Amino acid sequence: MFPSTSIALSGSPGSGKSSIAELAKSSGWEVISVEKLAENHGFLGEFDKKDQAKEIDIEKLRKTLGRIDGPLIIDGHLSHYLEVDAIVILRCKPSILRERLQLRGYPEWKIESNVEWEIIGSSWSDIENENVAEFETSSTEPYIVWSSIQDWINEGHPSRKPFVDWMND
Repeated sequence: MFPSTSIALSGSPGSGKSSIAELAKSSGWEVISVEKLAENHGFLGEFDKKDQAKEIDIEKLRKTLGRIDGPLIIDGHLSHYLEVDAIVILRCKPSILRERLQLRGYPEWKIESNVEWEIIGSSWSDIENENVAEFETSSTEPYIVWSSIQDWINEGHPSRKPFVDWMND
């Protein structure tokens, strides 16, 4: 049986969130995307041509949902803004992230933006939740990362430090 834990699965695009979410589903977890939650609650906006994505009003979604009960994994690079029990941040070495995004056909400006986001740790350094863990996905098979995440959840999802730092890489 799974702990009654709500987990945010976040990270830069290309860090492995979808792969981990699929493994979580196949392990019996309920998984939903931030985009689907936003759509279900009327907070998914129009397609933004510049960003090439639909806008999500994450603040309104957060206020509407309040504390999220588990067992549930919420997949998406904005999921760490929601009120969950614990947060998993997937991190990927910038050079590998660049390759992954190029393979997806991202335009160069969007690749640069996401690589920069990854290097500086984005807003993850501002997370107030104490139960945060980063998992490095650059050269580790997704099933091994998922196994490590499951171990962390079963240990009570304690905060794991030090956090990944690409600034000196």
